[in-house]
Amino acid sequence: MEKKKIVDTTLRDGEQSPGIAFTEEEKIEIATALDKIGVYEIEVGIPQMKVEGLDYIEKLKEHCNSSKLSLWSRMKLDDVKSAVSYKPDIIHIGAPVSYVQIYNKLKKNKSWVQKTIGECIEIAKEKGVHITVGFEDSSRADEGFIINLAKSIKNMGADSIRIADTVGILTPKRAGLIVKSIRNEVDIDIEFHAHNDFGMAIANSIESAKSGADLVDCTLFGIGERSGNCDLYKFLHSCDRIFDFGIDKKDVRTVENKFKHLLEV
Repeated sequence: MEKKKIVDTTLRDGEQSPGIAFTEEEKIEIATALDKIGVYEIEVGIPQMKVEGLDYIEKLKEHCNSSKLSLWSRMKLDDVKSAVSYKPDIIHIGAPVSYVQIYNKLKKNKSWVQKTIGECIEIAKEKGVHITVGFEDSSRADEGFIINLAKSIKNMGADSIRIADTVGILTPKRAGLIVKSIRNEVDIDIEFHAHNDFGMAIANSIESAKSGADLVDCTLFGIGERSGNCDLYKFLHSCDRIFDFGIDKKDVRTVENKFKHLLEV
């Protein structure tokens, strides 16, 4: 079976579920449990939200022996500087790629996106951090712009890109086509991040993996903002004869049962 990797974002995107709020101690316990069952990467928070602190990150490093620890950052120079100061294994830099976000929301243009992401990548490179650029709102973005931006950031030194269905509108066919289009044009690792607004997060994630995505984002119980993210246990159960993620779904169920009181919404 083809090997793939799981990125667990329970502690970042999952905590954006209404009614969900973890203490620092609870986050450390959850991360430690995910590390023990073999999750490749744990996205542990957003420093700019003033929730995570240096002590928290240092404690996680002491408890997590195998999983990579990542932090999410906005595409702002000060935010990236703050995130890399915590010395995570990976930094995710969120870059708007749809014209809705670039022109209407931010009142900027494509040149500004390329220039700013380049400056952010340069800061992260100086600290020797693995860099993932998250293509926010990929599902509403121009495919040609995504491909050109992926080529550009690879040349800038980024290690991977994250295709984010930010508003949860993709179908499996469309999700697969986006991943295939990038895979055919750019030699870069691709991560897929699904939202479950129309109940398609698991199906979209499976199809993206089939189409060439190297990493898939999930959360425990599928928690996340609005209707949630891709459910880790259900996703693994659905494709355990197709891919090897190095995780036993039974171990995921054990972790869910242990933290059920914290994760139910």
